[in-house]
Amino acid sequence: MDGQEKPAKRDFVREIINAELQDGKAGDGVVTRFPPEPNGYLHIGHAKAICLDFGVAEEFDGRCHLRFDDTNPEKEEEEYIDSIQEDIKWLGFNWGKHLYYASDYYDKFYKYATELIADGKAYVCDLNPDDIRHYRGTPTEPGKNSPYRERPAGENLELFERMKKGEFEEGSRVLRAKIDMSHPNINMRDPALYRIKKVAHHRTGEKWCIYPMYDFAHPISDALEGITHSLCTLEFEDHRPLYDWVLDNITVGCHPRQIEFARLNLTYTVMSKRKLLKLVKDGRVSGWDDPRMPTLSGLRRLGCTPDAIRNFCDRISVDKTNSTIDIALLEYFIREDLNKKAGRVMAVLNPLKLVIDNYPEGKTEEFDADNNPEDPSAGTRKLPFSRTIYVEKDDFRETPPKGYFRLYPGNEVRLKHAYYVTCKRVVKDPATGEVVELHCEYDPSSRGGGTPDNRKVKSTLHWVSAGHCIDAEIRLYDRLFGTENPDAAPEGSDFTANLNPDSLKILKNCKLEPSLKNAKPGKCFQFLRNGYFCVDKGSGSGAPVLNRTVTLKDSWAKMENKQSKK
Repeated sequence: MDGQEKPAKRDFVREIINAELQDGKAGDGVVTRFPPEPNGYLHIGHAKAICLDFGVAEEFDGRCHLRFDDTNPEKEEEEYIDSIQEDIKWLGFNWGKHLYYASDYYDKFYKYATELIADGKAYVCDLNPDDIRHYRGTPTEPGKNSPYRERPAGENLELFERMKKGEFEEGSRVLRAKIDMSHPNINMRDPALYRIKKVAHHRTGEKWCIYPMYDFAHPISDALEGITHSLCTLEFEDHRPLYDWVLDNITVGCHPRQIEFARLNLTYTVMSKRKLLKLVKDGRVSGWDDPRMPTLSGLRRLGCTPDAIRNFCDRISVDKTNSTIDIALLEYFIREDLNKKAGRVMAVLNPLKLVIDNYPEGKTEEFDADNNPEDPSAGTRKLPFSRTIYVEKDDFRETPPKGYFRLYPGNEVRLKHAYYVTCKRVVKDPATGEVVELHCEYDPSSRGGGTPDNRKVKSTLHWVSAGHCIDAEIRLYDRLFGTENPDAAPEGSDFTANLNPDSLKILKNCKLEPSLKNAKPGKCFQFLRNGYFCVDKGSGSGAPVLNRTVTLKDSWAKMENKQSKK
């Protein structure tokens, strides 16, 4: 819908917010937040949440905060914080001055914890972790009270202070909410609010050796920032009663509304940060930004555009039911966006030398080629042409099968933008019998693709001039996993058993047209008949390195056409 206003987005989250605004229940405006844990890189699943959190705030003239939930210092690193900020900005969103950390509120968390203790709503428990789990019961059986549940408030306050001072060992005590050990929601059976962790924090250093649990810190952080709508994924639905309990039992002037939506799941993909970290640590991938990873940094390095991801997130539904999206839909949006933006170039991935015997030796001429037929403003470029060129090995068959229209002895084809050529002779390696060189003749009257007699050929080949092309390394990336559901591993193995052994193929002897000589990292191109490719971030002054972003085949569109005909 270029040049037109996009229709308003509709889903149950926006309908709730709109209704509250109409009824005056949303106060002065909409304030949302995106609260990532800095313990890994963001992935495509986070993109859905980012687009919803920031998108809703933007649509309702509100604001969205970026808040790092840094309450677990064992797993948090500055590297992750930097990457998260870079990814959000790359997607096109900005939090402005509203950057926060849960650790900004550590003193207030402690104050609210002591308030609960003083009111008899929290207590220090000496049970070890195994006993706490045993006492909690099961989803069908009630739990039983801790023997430390009825400690006097004064004793609990003293013990909690001593926990803060570091007098107790890790795992020896926790602070628990006093709610109901027979509650049907197991999350409400005296959940832990604080635990002892003698680990330095990336921002507070060694000031603290007790850290709040997520279910305690998160609602308070939301309230302190004046969040109106706390949007989170469906697994937090059972935690909502605890979210409300915390805010209902402390003195805080704001009570945000938590709304849950279904998370994004993709075929052929794992979204667990724990599993993604395992892939990185085990060397199964080159890093968090490996182009096979579903991380936003990996997708960026692959050549995916932020517009493609945002369009994809707009297309998939925001609802209350978990489902799995076919990864072909994401590939469709990547392909659709690159088709509009990527310059067309010629690249030969498996080169075969072709000599035009009747073309003058030493002669070079140039042909005009469109940079992008989808975008006339992209202009044209000059393609050098000479007596010796490279074509794809797959574009020649010495003995062609039925229906094969490309090069074979005696057949005439068109060279894109250039001339008609006919294969006259084949040169083979005497040792292996492999075809190593073709000798052809061209029709000088066919310059630019037409002939005086208007004869037609059934195939057009891409090519590069041997005397002008540049060498390149091409990395053909495919899906990291070979099965739709990587988590469904064979018995006795884990998800890594489903890794695709052919997820990366490296081609070293590729030939590119000279216009790509100074292409900058991140620049995307369509290699005619081969797919979309992106200059890798590690591409330096030597032979350029390009990653295949996506093939030209549009399987999702074919799938939709079949469904529409049913």
